[in-house]
Amino acid sequence: MLAGALVALSVFRLCGDRRRLLLKQSWSAAVLDALGVELEADLTHLAPGVLLVANHVSWVDIFVINAAVPSAFVAKEEVRRWPVIGWLAWKNDTVFLRRGSRGHARLINEEIAGILGQGKVVAVFPEGTTTDGRSLLHFHAALLQPALAAARPVLPAAISYWELNGERSLAPRYDGDLSLGQCTRAILKRPRIIARLVTTPLRGLAGEDRKQVAAAAREAIALAAGLPLASNPPGTPAGLPGAPPSDGRPTGSPNRALADSA
Repeated sequence: MLAGALVALSVFRLCGDRRRLLLKQSWSAAVLDALGVELEADLTHLAPGVLLVANHVSWVDIFVINAAVPSAFVAKEEVRRWPVIGWLAWKNDTVFLRRGSRGHARLINEEIAGILGQGKVVAVFPEGTTTDGRSLLHFHAALLQPALAAARPVLPAAISYWELNGERSLAPRYDGDLSLGQCTRAILKRPRIIARLVTTPLRGLAGEDRKQVAAAAREAIALAAGLPLASNPPGTPAGLPGAPPSDGRPTGSPNRALADSA
C-alpha cells in the first residue's frame, strides 16, 4: 500500500493513460502476491469500453479485477474520506457516487459514459455490499444505466475464491461485522488462495432495459461462479442471506492471468 501511495504521488502525474493502467495492473498483482492470492482469469469476453459488473465478496475483489483488467471503479462517496485508501481510490480514477441525489447521479452517469467512450473499463458491484461469497444478492439495475444510455455493453464477471484442496474459501469474506484486520488475518493464515475471475458473454446489446440486463447479468454470474441466487427482494438492506454453501465450481476454463506487463 505504501508503494502504491508513492507511485500515485510521483509517477502517476508523469504518465500517460496506458502507462497508468499498466502500473495499476502490476501493483494490484503485487498486492495479491503479498496476500498469497493466486489469480486465475478467463477474459474471453472482454472488450474495450465495457461496464464490468461483478459480484462482491471482499475488498480483495478490487485488486483481483485490476490485476486482470485495470478499471475505474464506482464507489460510494464515503470511501473518498477513508484514510489512505480513499486517497488511493481517488488517484486511481474511482468515480464516487453520492447516494440519493438525482442531480449528482446525472453527473456521474455522464462521467462514466465519458470513460467508457474512451475505450476504458468501468467496474461496478451492483449488489451494493459484500456477501460471504456463497450466494448473490439482488442487483441494483440503476448502476447499469450509464452504460446502456451510452450504448456500451455490460460485461458480467464472476469472482470466486478457492482453497488449494478445491473447496470454496470463506477467508476473503468481508461482510457483516468482520473488520478489515480480521479479514486480512484470515487470508494470511492460508498458505495460498486461488481467486477466479470468469467473464461471461456481453449483455445489453439488443435494446434490453436495465432491469432485464441486471437480471441476465446476475444469472450469468451465478452460473459462472457456481452460486445460488439469494431471494432477498429489491430495496431491502443487503445483509447476509441464509443460503447454504454451494459445492458448485465455476464454469469455464480459466487461464492464469497474473499481470506481468509493466
